[in-house]
Amino acid sequence: MATQSGKMQWHADYWNDEKHGTAWNKVKEAFRRDFAQTKADFNIKGGKALNQDVDDTVKQAAGKQAIPPGNQPNPQDFEKFEPALSYGFGARTEYGQKFNDWNDALETKLADEWDDTKTGMTFDEVKPYVRQGWEYRK
Repeated sequence: MATQSGKMQWHADYWNDEKHGTAWNKVKEAFRRDFAQTKADFNIKGGKALNQDVDDTVKQAAGKQAIPPGNQPNPQDFEKFEPALSYGFGARTEYGQKFNDWNDALETKLADEWDDTKTGMTFDEVKPYVRQGWEYRK
């Protein structure tokens, strides 16, 4: 185990800095943001609310979503995502008896319904907001 500027560094025997290190450096900041958000979600010291969820992390790691600088939160636009939030909230009322929890069958049903709305946003883009609406408890 080596240290680099006080940080523990360890890699598996197969690790190759050119192959694995380059790939890791592309996704590391997305994971750092996800880690900080998770700590904030659980009120752990050092956490930072960045409006980061797993979808943001995956998109950022894949290079499909820009990573905001430093500790700046991901942008939020309530008006843009209000339809998704209200859809999820209404879906809980409509389908809550059949689906006690968020699961693949529910997600497929909601995705099919959402894609019929022709809002200009795909279900994958709004899924975190639909789920937030679904999971909201009065």
